Amino acid sequence: MDYNSHTDAVVRVAVSLVNELTPGERRGRPFPEPVDAGAAATAGLRAVYTSYREVTEAEGAELARVAARLRTVFAAVADGDVDSAAAEVNALLEETHARPLLERHDGEPWHLHFHGRGGTMAGDWAASCATGLAIVLGSEFSDRLGVCTAPHCDRVYVDVSRNGTRRFCSTACQGRVKTAAFRARTRSE
Repeated sequence: MDYNSHTDAVVRVAVSLVNELTPGERRGRPFPEPVDAGAAATAGLRAVYTSYREVTEAEGAELARVAARLRTVFAAVADGDVDSAAAEVNALLEETHARPLLERHDGEPWHLHFHGRGGTMAGDWAASCATGLAIVLGSEFSDRLGVCTAPHCDRVYVDVSRNGTRRFCSTACQGRVKTAAFRARTRSE
């Protein structure tokens, strides 16, 4: 049984929004700020909720601001500063008035939401993502949030492996690092 499936999904949304909406580097290449924040936010949400509606440009811009704040949480944990990560999550929880609420909609059974009725779409996702990250930070798995360690990549991830040793955002970055190490070894031989 998986009692935390909604929490797991919300944490995956946080990862996806950060990776789609914040500029930096991805897999060895520059990753600019998205030209169309609505389309990028839609892609981020659909990575977890495949039939999520189209996000407007204004909602996407608001979600980009949320994603930038969520990125600071992942970066703080990656730097070993869980206190700063928790402070940012607490600020988001307070600002969004996050609170648990049982909901039933779209033919789904009762499930837990982390925001109340009547908020903005971005505010509701901010409350949900902050709550999901709070659950992670408040557990023995707080070190499972990270930023890719591959050169020229700053995408974030959540490590759900058994041994908790993930260091890369994707197998593509892992492959880049392994290939570079192999080439360096063969050159020196």
